[in-house]
Amino acid sequence: MLDIQLLRKETDVVAARLKTRGFEFDTVAFNNLEADRKKMQVQDEELKAKRNKLSKEVGILKSQGHSISHLMDDIAENANLLKRTTQTLEDIQKEMSDILMCLPNLPHESVPVGADESGNVEVSKWGTPATYDFEVQDHVAIGEALKGLDFDMAAKITGSRFMFLRGSLAKIHRALAQLMLDVQTEQHGYTECYTPYIVNTESLLGTGQLPKFKEDMFWVSKGGDEDQRDLYLISTSEIPLTNTVRDVILSADELPVKLTAHTPCFRSEAGSAGRDTRGMIRQHQFDKVEMVQIVHPEKSYEALEEMRGHAEKILQLLELPYRVVQLCTGDMGFGATKTYDLEVWVPSQNTYREISSVSNCEAFQSRRMQARYRNADDKPELVHTLNGSGLAVGRALVALLENHQQADGTVKIPAALQAYMGGKSVLA
Repeated sequence: MLDIQLLRKETDVVAARLKTRGFEFDTVAFNNLEADRKKMQVQDEELKAKRNKLSKEVGILKSQGHSISHLMDDIAENANLLKRTTQTLEDIQKEMSDILMCLPNLPHESVPVGADESGNVEVSKWGTPATYDFEVQDHVAIGEALKGLDFDMAAKITGSRFMFLRGSLAKIHRALAQLMLDVQTEQHGYTECYTPYIVNTESLLGTGQLPKFKEDMFWVSKGGDEDQRDLYLISTSEIPLTNTVRDVILSADELPVKLTAHTPCFRSEAGSAGRDTRGMIRQHQFDKVEMVQIVHPEKSYEALEEMRGHAEKILQLLELPYRVVQLCTGDMGFGATKTYDLEVWVPSQNTYREISSVSNCEAFQSRRMQARYRNADDKPELVHTLNGSGLAVGRALVALLENHQQADGTVKIPAALQAYMGGKSVLA
């Protein structure tokens, strides 16, 4: 959520920065609403002051044994006016809050301006895509030939865009997650967490999935339960991890907070029909190892570069060619102020595909969550929050199967992963 004071003082500047994200902010409507708010707030304060004055007069008259009947009409009229004014003011403030909750974050000054992914900027590359002296197979063909990938079974059990893994593919899927967790906890200093896979509305409001992206979530109903609160399956463990500091005031020496978790993620992918419908690239359910950092405001861009490196390390260990791309203003996620995408090489598509997104949200989420720390003056101040994939497990499996495929249909297992696979060097 943006700072309302910034929006009030620099409305046109904020609108211009939002426009670089493709978001048209109605400054006229906002300024009219702000004028109404100021008018109602002044009226509310004047009526409260009059109420207090009348109350004192009543007290004095009663203490002196005088009648207060001549004041009763004024008291009643003031009370009615105050009730209506207070309600109007609350309605205006609610409308302003609703507007704020739907405004995306402002892009950092270093973010390139662009309308869509064509405006993204390549930052670096690692590794060289292999050349093959045989016909390259995609991960679906490889997985089915290894008798480990079964989309028909998933469709029978649930429906389209789910996967069913067996045997060595199920094991290497688990091994990938274990490697990722071990690297993030043992080498990069994150604390491993096990989180709920179902969260409440407050949590999704805190990290910004609600109210704007409700249609992208899977909702959970509890039959026969008197508790009718909305519950949702998580689309990323960023949600429960970041919400651990909701309504919390940390001490400065507790920063940075570095958390990681391996969870399934559930996304309805509303509006994405027809994209990547074959295979594991875009699923309703997939696994991901997430990284979250809660940091001092002056340290968040340093943390962003650090987290980018933490995600890159996994790809290097898996011996997968990739590139780093800085997203432009029009392609960033709702809550991000600056984002790097890591894109892994996918041989069957002859292109790089996203496997990790690492973002700095600055105070956007912490303002929604009221997540703070005590600064040098012992005053509460908003922390900065960052999140990133370290990595998406299913897409890592896709890249591994395709990049390390061999002519005989087997797949080489990277050295870093072999210990998790009982010492095996090949999937066969």
